[in-house]
Amino acid sequence: MTADIRSFGRGATRRGVLAGAGALGLTATLPGRARAQAKIAPPNIIKANTLVMSINPTLPPLQFVDDKGQLQGMRVELGNEVAKLLGLTPEYVRIEFAAMVPGLAAKRWDMINTGIFWTEERSKLMYMVPYERAAISFLVSRGNPLKIEKWEDLAGKAVSVELGGIEERRTREVDTMLKGKGLAGLTIRTFNNFAESFQALRAGQVQAATAIDATAMYWQGRGDFTRAVAGLFPQTATFAFANKTLAEAVVGALNDLKKSGYYDQLFDKYGVLKIEGSTFKIDGTGPA
Repeated sequence: MTADIRSFGRGATRRGVLAGAGALGLTATLPGRARAQAKIAPPNIIKANTLVMSINPTLPPLQFVDDKGQLQGMRVELGNEVAKLLGLTPEYVRIEFAAMVPGLAAKRWDMINTGIFWTEERSKLMYMVPYERAAISFLVSRGNPLKIEKWEDLAGKAVSVELGGIEERRTREVDTMLKGKGLAGLTIRTFNNFAESFQALRAGQVQAATAIDATAMYWQGRGDFTRAVAGLFPQTATFAFANKTLAEAVVGALNDLKKSGYYDQLFDKYGVLKIEGSTFKIDGTGPA
């Protein structure tokens, strides 16, 4: 797996990759204020004056590509603001989720900015900085013709999900829970990214698709799907780093954004749950 920009979705995501700037991805611009002097430099970042972040932009409204090929969404806005406080230019690598952790270890990017969920196992591989709370939803065809209202109603259904993420793990937990109640399990179909997973639902190849709550609400609001089941398995989403010095610098930037009110305003704007407490910190030991 390489760190080249590639499109694994459809429609706007594919067009966005073709329109991306630079060899690694779209470099965001930050109008309105002069950039601060860089507060961190190589070897703590892989490219001078730049914060290189991996992202899979297939989860509107948190991370997606608009019709003009530009990265948009809450996580993009937050990443841009963090970079600005560090005096760095944000740069994004659009890549499948399954490639993100190996790519971080190989120093193909400085930071994973895709809402990677915290687990104890991951916290020993990376320096993880929690900043968001999210739960799991199941989307179904518009209007919910199968009348799926609770997770037990998914028994015997085919469900699509992105490969390798916590959403896949939680979908498999639902399968186990169903079987534990003597019900038929799920037929789980994995895809490279959420765009492909949602397309499978749209095409009638599955009866449901797993997503996080905010994304499920977005698609329901658009009228594409119906959010049938929501609020399962609340989880903590994080930024992830291989370098502790950079992780600590980002913690400082997040705390500044909290004090300024930007963090609260951004999360309120998108209706996303915030991390409890007044300060951010690294959660876990990171790589040995």
